[in-house]
Amino acid sequence: MQEISCLQKLRELLKGRRPDPAFPAAKITFVVSRSKSNPGKQTTLRIYSSTRVDNNTGKGRLSDEASIKSGKNTKHGEIKTVTYSVWCYLDGEFGTPGAIVVKNGDKHEFFLKFVKLEMPNGESVHFDCNSWVYPFKMTNADRIFFANTSYLPSQTPEALQELRKAELISLRGTDRGERKPWDRVYEYDHYNDLGNPDKGQEGIRPVLGGSKTYPYPRRGRTGRPLSDKDRMTETRNKIIDLDFYVPPDERFSPSKLSEFISNSIQSVVHFVIPELTSLLQGNKEKFKSFDQMIKELYSGGRSRTLEGFIMEKLKSFLPEDLFKEVVRTTKDNPFKFQLPQIIANDENAWKNDEEFGRQMLAGINPAVIRHLESFPPVGRGGRQSSITASHIENNLDGLTIDDAMKQWRIFILDHHDYLMPYLRRINEEQVCMYASRTLLFLRQDATLKPLVIELSLPSNKEGEEISRVFLPANQGTEGALWQLAKGQVAANDSAHHQLISHWLHTHAAVEPFIIATRRQLSAMHPIHKLLEPHFKDTMHINALARSILLNSGGILEKTMFPGKYSLELSSTIYEDWRFDEQGLPADLVKRGLAFEDDDEPSGVHLLFEDYPYGADGIEVWTAIKQWVEGYCKIIYPNDESVMTDIEIQAWWTEIRRVGHGDKQNETWWYKMDTISDLIKTLTTIIWMASALHASVNFGQFGYAGFPPNRPTMFVKFIPSEGTPEFAMFIENPDKYYLEMMPDKFTTTLGLALIEVLSRHTGDELYIGQRASMDWTNDTRVLQLFKEFGDNLRRVERKISARNDNSGLKNRRGPAMVPYTLLYPDTSNTGSEKGITGKGIPNSVSI
Repeated sequence: MQEISCLQKLRELLKGRRPDPAFPAAKITFVVSRSKSNPGKQTTLRIYSSTRVDNNTGKGRLSDEASIKSGKNTKHGEIKTVTYSVWCYLDGEFGTPGAIVVKNGDKHEFFLKFVKLEMPNGESVHFDCNSWVYPFKMTNADRIFFANTSYLPSQTPEALQELRKAELISLRGTDRGERKPWDRVYEYDHYNDLGNPDKGQEGIRPVLGGSKTYPYPRRGRTGRPLSDKDRMTETRNKIIDLDFYVPPDERFSPSKLSEFISNSIQSVVHFVIPELTSLLQGNKEKFKSFDQMIKELYSGGRSRTLEGFIMEKLKSFLPEDLFKEVVRTTKDNPFKFQLPQIIANDENAWKNDEEFGRQMLAGINPAVIRHLESFPPVGRGGRQSSITASHIENNLDGLTIDDAMKQWRIFILDHHDYLMPYLRRINEEQVCMYASRTLLFLRQDATLKPLVIELSLPSNKEGEEISRVFLPANQGTEGALWQLAKGQVAANDSAHHQLISHWLHTHAAVEPFIIATRRQLSAMHPIHKLLEPHFKDTMHINALARSILLNSGGILEKTMFPGKYSLELSSTIYEDWRFDEQGLPADLVKRGLAFEDDDEPSGVHLLFEDYPYGADGIEVWTAIKQWVEGYCKIIYPNDESVMTDIEIQAWWTEIRRVGHGDKQNETWWYKMDTISDLIKTLTTIIWMASALHASVNFGQFGYAGFPPNRPTMFVKFIPSEGTPEFAMFIENPDKYYLEMMPDKFTTTLGLALIEVLSRHTGDELYIGQRASMDWTNDTRVLQLFKEFGDNLRRVERKISARNDNSGLKNRRGPAMVPYTLLYPDTSNTGSEKGITGKGIPNSVSI
C-alpha cells in the first residue's frame, strides 16, 4: 500500500499538481521569451545533482522527469515572457542541484531565459540560460544548463566534471558538413565567403586568412558548399544572402532583428539591396550645391521624379510582400534623414581648419594621428616625402622646426604607405584618389593647426611617385584648392575608419575571441561569465556584414573608394596588427600621444589634456581595468592558479594559434603566466568590444551624415592650372567639389548605411549593465560590479564637466559638437534608441 501511495503521489507530481508538503519536491519556474510557438507538453526537464554522484554514470544523480505545461503570459522588464511552474520529485539523498537537462519534444524551438528551482529546504538555485532550445528530433541531443555558481576546472564538483567536459566537446563540432540552424557549434574558417565567382571574374575575391599573402582573423564556419567555378570560395544561396549559419545563441533576438530590418528600410531600403545599383545605372545626377544637398537630404525636398524612379525599380525587383512593407514604412518621406550634428549649428563649420584638425582628436577616427618622429616624413623603403622645410617653417607660431619637433608639437595623419601599392589598381575602377600625408601643429591652446597636405599618385616609372603639396589658405583660388585637398584627406580617412578602425580592429578582431571562449571556457568558468555580455550579437552582425556590406558588389565596395580591393587592403594592414598594442594605453604611447607613468592608474599620462578620445578613453579604460582586476583576484589566489587553469591555457593557445593563427609571433601576445597577464588580456578584449567600437561607430552619422565633411570617394582629380577642368573649378569651387563626389544615388546609399550603423537598438545593454543580476551568485562579484557601475557614473560626470569647460576647445570645436562617444550612459534604462551619439554598448552589436 505504501508503494502504491508513492506512485500515486508521483503521478500527481508529474501532472503539475502541488505534492504533499512531506513529499520532497522542487518547484521549478521555467521562463521563456514569448513567441509564436512556446514549449508544449512534450517538453520536459530533469535536474542533475552537484553533490551526489551516480556510481553507474559517474555524473551527478539525475531526478525524475518533469513535464512543462500550462504557461502564463508574464513580463520580465520590457520583455514579454511565458512562465511555467512545475514540480519535480527529489529524494532525500539528491543533494544540491548543479545542472538541468531540457528536452524539447515539440515541433518548434523556443528561447529559454532562465530556470529557477525552489528547494524543499527553502533554498533557491538560479540557471541563467538565455539560449535557444531546438526540438530533439533535429538535434538528437538534450540541452544542459549549469547553475549560476562559477567553478575553475580544478574546483568543479565531481558530479559535474563529466557534464562540463561533454558540453565543451559538443560545442567544438567536427569541422565537417554544412551547418544547420539548430546546430550549436563553433568552428573556424577563413574569409572565403566574400566573392561570388558565379558572376564571373568581377565577382572573384581572394580568400583572406591562412596565408602570408592575405593574413586575417578567422570567422565562424558555416560549411556551405564550394563554388563549382572557384573551389576556394563558398557559394551564396541567394542574390541577397541572409541564409547563413550563425550559432543559435549568437543570433539577434527576434525583436532586434525586426528593428534592424525596419531601420534599414527606413534608411532608404537600399541598405539591404546592394544589387539595386545595377538597376539605376542610368541615373548619374549629382548635387549642384551644398544648399541643394541639405534641402533634399534633410528637409524632405528630394526630387519626386527620382523617388518615383527608385520606387518603380523596387517594385520590379522585390517580392510583393516586401515591397508593400517598403511602401508602408517609407510612405511619409523615404528619403529624408535627420540633420547631422556637424551642420546643425553652422552649415559651414566643417570647412574650418580648426574643425578639420579637431576631428582627428575627437571625430570618428581619432586613433590614427600620431607624433611625427622625423622631418621630413619618411615612408616605407626609405622614400622621403616631397614636403620640405620651406612649406611649414613660417607657420609654427614662431618656433623653428627643430624646436617644434623636440617639443613633440608636429603631428601626422598618414594615409600614404598602405595606399600606394593599391592606388593604381584602385584608380582604374573609375575613381580618382590620392594617398595623403597631412602635417599639423599643436598650438598653445591644444588645437591642431594644419600645416601642409601632400597628395601622391604612382608614377609611370616603377617605384616613383607624383606628388602635389597644398598649403593652408582661407580664400581665393588657393583657399578653394586647399578645400579640395582636405576633402581627399577626409576620403582617405573615411576608408581607413570604416575598413580598419571599425571593421578590422573591432568586428573582425573580436570574433575569434568569441569562438575560442565558447569552445574552450565552460559556461561555468568565471571568465566565461565575465566576457559573455561583451560578445552579444557580434557573430550575427559580422555575418550580415560579410553578406551585404563587405562582399563582392556589396555596399562598402560601391560606396568606399578602395572598391573591390577593400578587404584585401585591410588584410595588408592586419600584417602589422599585434594584440599587445590594442589596449588604449599601449596605443597612445605607440603613437606618441602619451608617455608611460607608473603613478597614473592607467599607467600613462597624456601628452596634452585636450585630446577628447584619449582623455575620456583613459577614464573608461581605467574603470574596466579596475573591474577586471578585482574580479580576477577574487577568482585566482595566485599566478600558479592561472598557469594551471587548463581551460584558460587552452583558450589562450587556441586564440593565438587558430583564431588569430596568422599572428603567431609570441612577442605580440601576453604569455598568460600570471594574473597580471590575464588582467591585461581581458581588459583589452572588453575595451575592443565595447569602448573602442563605440568610439568609432556611433558618431558616424553625426560627422559623416553630411557627405562633404567625410567623403567616401572622388571621381575627379584635383584640377591642374591651365586645364578646362581648372576653369570650371574657378567658376564655382563648391559645385566642382560636388562634381568630384559620386552621384546622388551612391551618396544616398552610403548615407543610408551609416545611418543604420549609427543607431542604438531598443534592447541595447550598456557597459556596467547586465540583463539580469542573477548571472552569478557570488556576492563579492556583485558588489564589485556595483562599484564598476559607480565608477562609470563618475566617468560620465567628468565627461560632462569637460564638455562644459570652454577652455577645452577640442571638446566642441567650431561645429559645436560635444564629444560624447565615450560617455558610458549607465542609467537604468540605457541610452535612448536611435541616433544619440553617446553610449557604450557592452559588445560589437551593430
